Amino acid sequence: MGSLTGMESKDAIRRRVWADMQSRGAARFPGAQGRIPNFVGAEAAARRLAELPEWKRAGTLKCNPDFPQLPVRTLALQEGKRIYMAVPRLRDERPFLLLDPQDLSLPPRRAASIKGAGFAGRPVRIDDMPHIDLIVCGTVAVNRDGVRIGKGGGYSDLEFALTLQMGVVDGDTLIATTVHPLQVLDEELPETASDFRVDLVVTPEEVIHCPRSPRPKGIVWEDLDDSRIDGIPVLKALARETRRGRVGP
Repeated sequence: MGSLTGMESKDAIRRRVWADMQSRGAARFPGAQGRIPNFVGAEAAARRLAELPEWKRAGTLKCNPDFPQLPVRTLALQEGKRIYMAVPRLRDERPFLLLDPQDLSLPPRRAASIKGAGFAGRPVRIDDMPHIDLIVCGTVAVNRDGVRIGKGGGYSDLEFALTLQMGVVDGDTLIATTVHPLQVLDEELPETASDFRVDLVVTPEEVIHCPRSPRPKGIVWEDLDDSRIDGIPVLKALARETRRGRVGP
């Protein structure tokens, strides 16, 4: 995978989608600009996702912490599914929080919030995580081939690469996103070697089954500078192990 020459940049596409959602009343608190946009119909999209056999088969999820996927996280906990949520910017040595519905001190809706997860979740290391059956990721824009654009921080791609590198995610792990219809673009979107595609795009009205395509093999080290590596403890440790030739699933 690589960037397509002559194509609109990711930043330009983000700005276009954010502005479109704002002007057409599709964005909800706290707004669209600069984030994974919360959208009108997020609850309906979550319910539609929860009707799918792929969801029903999944016992363990990795889910982003953003507002539009709060209904997804709430439903998962209500149905007895375990959720792993990344610590902001992967800044801790135990970079994921486990929300286990069998061991929650808060109701599912509160535990599924960012603040609630910080209180009720248990920090875990990646090598202590089980196999992830389903990833639910946040998205700014996506097309029907499953090419997605996030908010630009690169942390979703890093989470995916790290869990793949450590054997927690594999070819059997499905990737879904819930979005507003305005976020589904009928056009080619730019992607790089570190980008992953989604298998399912779910809106309040539609489920799009995307064609399976090759996924990144793991961390693309050449895309990371020293400051990014040094700022993420697990990445820094993996970099040391990689230099010694000892890292692999």
